[in-house]
Amino acid sequence: MITALATQAYNALRHNRRRSLLTMLGMAWGIATVVLLLAYGTGFERGLWSAFRSFGTNLVFIFPGRTELQAGGTKAGTQVRLTVNDLDYIRAEVPLLKHVSPEVSKQCLTSYGTRSATYGVSGVYAAYGTMRRMDITEGTFFSEADDFTHTRVAVIGSDAKKKLFSGQNAIGQEIRINGISYQIVGILKHQVQNGDDNINEHVYIPFSAMSDLANTYYLTAVVMEYEGDHAKVVKAIRDSMGFHHSFDPKDHRAIFVFDVFADLMDLQVISTGIKILLGFIGLLTLGIGGVGLMNIMLVSVTQRTREIGVEKALGAHRWHILFQFLAEALVITALGGLLGVVLAYVVSWSVGSLTLWSAFQENASEGDIHLYIDAATLIWSTVILSFVGIVSGMLPAIKAARLDPIEALRYE
Repeated sequence: MITALATQAYNALRHNRRRSLLTMLGMAWGIATVVLLLAYGTGFERGLWSAFRSFGTNLVFIFPGRTELQAGGTKAGTQVRLTVNDLDYIRAEVPLLKHVSPEVSKQCLTSYGTRSATYGVSGVYAAYGTMRRMDITEGTFFSEADDFTHTRVAVIGSDAKKKLFSGQNAIGQEIRINGISYQIVGILKHQVQNGDDNINEHVYIPFSAMSDLANTYYLTAVVMEYEGDHAKVVKAIRDSMGFHHSFDPKDHRAIFVFDVFADLMDLQVISTGIKILLGFIGLLTLGIGGVGLMNIMLVSVTQRTREIGVEKALGAHRWHILFQFLAEALVITALGGLLGVVLAYVVSWSVGSLTLWSAFQENASEGDIHLYIDAATLIWSTVILSFVGIVSGMLPAIKAARLDPIEALRYE
């Protein structure tokens, strides 16, 4: 019986080919819009995340500050300065840490031959490059041995290399930082940046070698990579620093804590909200196609009223009629959906990328919006399409199933 009804529904679609095709095109246009809007949301999220990639993921940065609350015998407004001793306190008292590195930064005149520019120079441990996910295009990052032996080596950003060396080979060459020679051992891959700390125009040297350029007793920052719960790590850091520097751990101005994971979660909430909004707009657009489908199916029910009466007289139940008309609607929806997905892929391939970060920075195409159609986009598009198709087909199908067989047979 079900097979016969499905065959009958298929024949009805073939009989009204033009009407069915136009309805499919309406559904295809709607689902293509849904897919492209969701793909835009995904591409926008990826573009934003690419700008935060240089900070790593499970990282916490702490910077010196000034107390705002009075604690014990320490009055408000006291300056808190980080030292190399704090690294030992952090290692001993903060759980779940994988790496810890001090950072001392200074603006220095950097030159090679007749070319020179002022760049930020940071003295860090060898693990710093791994912690911040720094990709090396040429050479390597300096090693722990370089730090222990006070070796004057340097890793420079891509823009600094371009400025100082142009197209020349930089590996093995010596640059002068405030008049002191450092040998280049690595070139960083260009990264999209968000903030003032532009690693593309930065120079990194071993922490021990930084003492030739600045006082390394007081630190610019301490960088930590951890595993596990970021909130527990941040609390342990504040408790440890509060105890050793005599400030209230609840005083957030005493030291500034940059929790990268927490900021990324805030960013994810924003991007998820944008994707939900775009999905809702796509649902409204697809709803127009659904209204067209519902209208056509109501017309079909009216035209086939006598046919429905004959089927019921021959023993067809309500659910048989319901299935027949719902199947017609779902077939139109499914074929229109497939056509719409194909159309969405064609549009995404032809459009390429939409400007985002490249509008503000050079060589930042990685941070632009690419219409990326992933599995999640297709799944959500299918859910939205199924919802619209079932709702649009169910109402006419219910109307057909409720027709009185006697009245239907008398219908002209």
